[in-house]
Amino acid sequence: MGIGGHGRRGFARLWHATRYSAAGFLAAWRGEEAFRQELLLGVLLVPAAAWLGRTATERALLVGSWLVVLIVELLNTAVESVVDRIGTERNPLSGQAKDLGSAAVLASGLLMVLAWGSVAVDRFAGG
Repeated sequence: MGIGGHGRRGFARLWHATRYSAAGFLAAWRGEEAFRQELLLGVLLVPAAAWLGRTATERALLVGSWLVVLIVELLNTAVESVVDRIGTERNPLSGQAKDLGSAAVLASGLLMVLAWGSVAVDRFAGG
């Protein structure tokens, strides 16, 4: 079997994939302050979404926009890890890769602000 459990099927593949995912979450928790902050923000945002959202769709939009931020942060961390693995010398492409990942995190944050702002306006100003 190759790296990552290639060749596994069924429950064995699912079991190993889940273990790798858990290891990824743990690595992000241990090594990325931004991920910890965004994850802990969910402690506030998920209950707030249940209160602010008037429909299941609104609640899903609010929680989903937060999850997008987490997903993009994980992907950004993966990009940074690969770039750092390649080498520590300064390279314009390495810097660009990291900057693009950072921009993606910012864009996902703006999406979350837009979603939360839209639902809040509808709730409090729109009727």
